[in-house]
Amino acid sequence: MSETTSNTDATAPPTCDYTFTETQDWFSGHKPSWLHYFRSVSSPTPRALEIGSWEGRSAVFTLTELCQPGSELVCIDHFDLMGTDAGQKRFRCLTHNLSLAAGTGKSFRIISEFSVPGLMRLLEEEMDAATPGFDWLYIDGSHEASDTFLDGELAWRLARKGAVMVFDDYGWGREPEDSVHHPKRGIDTFLTLHAGEYSLLSTEGQYSADKAKSGDLDAALGYGINVALVVDTVYAIGAAVAIRSAAKHTSKRITFYVLGYDLPGDVKAKLQLSVADCAHATMVFTDVPSAPSPEPGVPSGPLWAKVVRIASLPVERDGLRKLWDTDLEGKAIAAAPDVGFPAGVDKATSAPYFNAGVLLLNLTLVRGQVDDLVAAAKASASSKFLDQDALNAHFRGNWWAGTYARYQTPERATLDLAAMEDPGIVHFTGPLHPSMAEVLNPFVQPYGAKPWGYAGAPGHPYAEEWWGVCEETAWKGWRASEGYRAERERKREDAVREGARAFRARVGDDV
Repeated sequence: MSETTSNTDATAPPTCDYTFTETQDWFSGHKPSWLHYFRSVSSPTPRALEIGSWEGRSAVFTLTELCQPGSELVCIDHFDLMGTDAGQKRFRCLTHNLSLAAGTGKSFRIISEFSVPGLMRLLEEEMDAATPGFDWLYIDGSHEASDTFLDGELAWRLARKGAVMVFDDYGWGREPEDSVHHPKRGIDTFLTLHAGEYSLLSTEGQYSADKAKSGDLDAALGYGINVALVVDTVYAIGAAVAIRSAAKHTSKRITFYVLGYDLPGDVKAKLQLSVADCAHATMVFTDVPSAPSPEPGVPSGPLWAKVVRIASLPVERDGLRKLWDTDLEGKAIAAAPDVGFPAGVDKATSAPYFNAGVLLLNLTLVRGQVDDLVAAAKASASSKFLDQDALNAHFRGNWWAGTYARYQTPERATLDLAAMEDPGIVHFTGPLHPSMAEVLNPFVQPYGAKPWGYAGAPGHPYAEEWWGVCEETAWKGWRASEGYRAERERKREDAVREGARAFRARVGDDV
């Protein structure tokens, strides 16, 4: 179902300020270059067309800075086909914001459809118009290369002689540039097809301010799942298995953002092989130096990446699908209670306590809390569980709880463990190479550990399944290799040696 709205539909002018989501500003950096290119529009009363408007930041700027009395702005956006609360909210925001910006003598129109039917409707209407076409055309709809090309082709037929066309996200950083999920391929194809028919006003990098910040409904709208992993060489194999498993069990588009700490090129290549045969999956690497911390006073290294790298993650949010679609009920994050410490480690401030190994983030909410998160990290720099303590301190009372674990203990009496008999995601808690004290502790059996550590993950019901997925990665055959056997033996000897030293320090050297 489509809907068309214009400023003539309003019964009364709006009385409040613009309504924008602060953490969803992808446009403000464009303003200097847009003002420059507005001067290329010769019509005294320009008509403007925008494909993809979101809440209307660019549309408001166009209406106020380019359009004059007698001008018109037409916006095309699907608003999730009005099938989601978020889509309906964006439609209301856009209508409200444009009503404020239009003022006297300027008009706007909103077509709530996919770009192709919306553009086809305009093409039919413009055939009967006295002065058809548009002087300014901005294409910022789907990021799929094919969609971007098609939007460009249809918009081209609506462009007046001398019109300015702007394609957004040519240098988009969220997908590889050669991916079919990146607009660059579609834009390049359009430019090649129409070579000699236009003058190129801007090339990539000419204006640094012009660079973008970086059958179900979701599939129809082109939305995908974004998974961020913090990886160093020690955890590369664990990351490969997690990536492979997620890609295999997710049918919709999925993008993996690998925040790599000193990852060599050969390890990156091995990780990339985990999705080489998955057309719906792509991988983006971000190199992160191990030290110093990008924020003074915040501990550096992979452990703290969840805190200090939140601002660099994408805002948008079948195996993983169930978790991705979880309604967070207004909470900032979803997490699983830590089964070892369900009420936390501080008895004086006992409160529900989550494990920070796997988190589902509402980045729109979390991004507005970065300063407070950094403060929590500074305060927890020497706490027992470091980043996990910091995240729990900050999000106390503001997280949606799932449950996990298989074995009941008195401390876990408040957890619904039965709900996890058939889990969608398995997170192996515990150290990679456990100490002898952890292995021998009679009150924590079976002990927690990673499958690929020297001790393995004994008794864990999904350890063998983990190794099965490992055989589908670049680490195939590693479990049976002499190198892995030697490494396990070396780490076991290290643990025994350190355990003996700790024992002697406790009871004395004469035992």
